[in-house]
Amino acid sequence: MGSFDFYVLALSWSPGFCETSARGSESKQCDAGNGLGFVVHGLWPQSERGYPTFCEPSGRFVPRAVIDQTTDLFPSPNLARYQWRKHGTCSGESPSGYFRLVQQARDRVRIPAALDRLKATSQVMPLEIERAFADANPGLRPEMMAVSCGRRVFQEIRICLDKDLRNFHQCPEVDRDACRAGEILVPAVR
Repeated sequence: MGSFDFYVLALSWSPGFCETSARGSESKQCDAGNGLGFVVHGLWPQSERGYPTFCEPSGRFVPRAVIDQTTDLFPSPNLARYQWRKHGTCSGESPSGYFRLVQQARDRVRIPAALDRLKATSQVMPLEIERAFADANPGLRPEMMAVSCGRRVFQEIRICLDKDLRNFHQCPEVDRDACRAGEILVPAVR
């Protein structure tokens, strides 16, 4: 295992990414009718203070067969490759081992019914999103996650998990970086 304390699973809200990203119009993730809600942005090794990145300069080659297994997790193969280089190389795992952990972490977190395939744009407080995730995931509390927003639009939720991915993990530094806006826009699934 790599030298870190816990993982952060970042689940991107595709409609929010598409609304706020300059590259959104170029991404298949943003195509009308794709039905994407939450997708994996990444699984990040994290220390109690700070986080390691790009731990192997070469980033080890990721076989195409491994990348092909990530299509249900990441919105694009390029994002999967980048997440491997930036964060996966710090996990102490091989590429296939890292992506198995990504799948395991994603399977561990349940998406609240109210946010799964949201059909109408709404305005909510970031704490309401955290409460919905806490209600859907026994043991998860607001200080174990952070809502991320940009331009008052919901972009992602970051959920902290122990290194073995069995339990949620308290993460004050991640929590401090949470969205501090009042109400934020949660765009509907396209």
